[in-house]
Amino acid sequence: MKNNKPLTLSIVIPAYNEERYLKACLDSIALQTVKPDEVIVIDNNSVDDTIQIARTYKNVKILQEKQQGVFFASKKGFSAAKCDIIARIDADTILPPNWVELVINDFQDTTVAATTGPVTYYDMPMPMHNYWFDHLMRKLTYNFSPDTPFLYGSNMAVRRQQWRKLSKKLCSERDIHEDIDLAIHFYQNNLKIKYNKRLLSGASGRRYNDSTHDFKEYIAMYKRSYKNHNLHGKAVLPALFMWSLGYILVHPWRNLWYALHKYFYLYPSTREARKNPMSG
Repeated sequence: MKNNKPLTLSIVIPAYNEERYLKACLDSIALQTVKPDEVIVIDNNSVDDTIQIARTYKNVKILQEKQQGVFFASKKGFSAAKCDIIARIDADTILPPNWVELVINDFQDTTVAATTGPVTYYDMPMPMHNYWFDHLMRKLTYNFSPDTPFLYGSNMAVRRQQWRKLSKKLCSERDIHEDIDLAIHFYQNNLKIKYNKRLLSGASGRRYNDSTHDFKEYIAMYKRSYKNHNLHGKAVLPALFMWSLGYILVHPWRNLWYALHKYFYLYPSTREARKNPMSG
């Protein structure tokens, strides 16, 4: 069923010490062929220039969330959003110019409660092509493992009406992924999540800078997110294996790659490890 009225869209961006990435993210929003109606940056206790950067954009609303963790920052933004669609990206996301247009088009189908897509890792090798690996894993999961629902925090959107109905039921544990938890709640309430290959965004691959211990803990959060809801989707283990294989292949070469990256690519990069999404 098609939606007949024009849809409005808010973009929510949780941010904690993202001065290196936020400008590129907000610049990509400013270049959208269809402008979002609202852009909200949630400062989650940043001590760098993250918020000073956000203040240079006239149409960006800045909120504060003192409770540390992406779950709490995202929830603050989602609760404040006023539009029909709430899009969620990360502060290191870089959107192609037609991203907002594609999101709104997905929600013209009134049966769609949420949408998500693949990402290309712009600071990893072969940035124009490495999204195929990400897309393949997500497509196979979406098509053949329906009890492994997912949304990707770097590239997702939900209907505000549906989110408000579920917001008090969401889990805030620090050892699970809040975007996966949201997808599970949508799935368990028979709300349709669409996977759209064309809904591509750019994300940082800095997770591969993690220490081995931190990376293993991050990966384990995926399995716990489903286990907490008594879901044991067939796609979890192959996906975790492929993530781990990527770490084994990329991590030893990351310093050499970043040394070359600054000479050949315009996008930001860092050798710093990515923070656990629920920690400071």
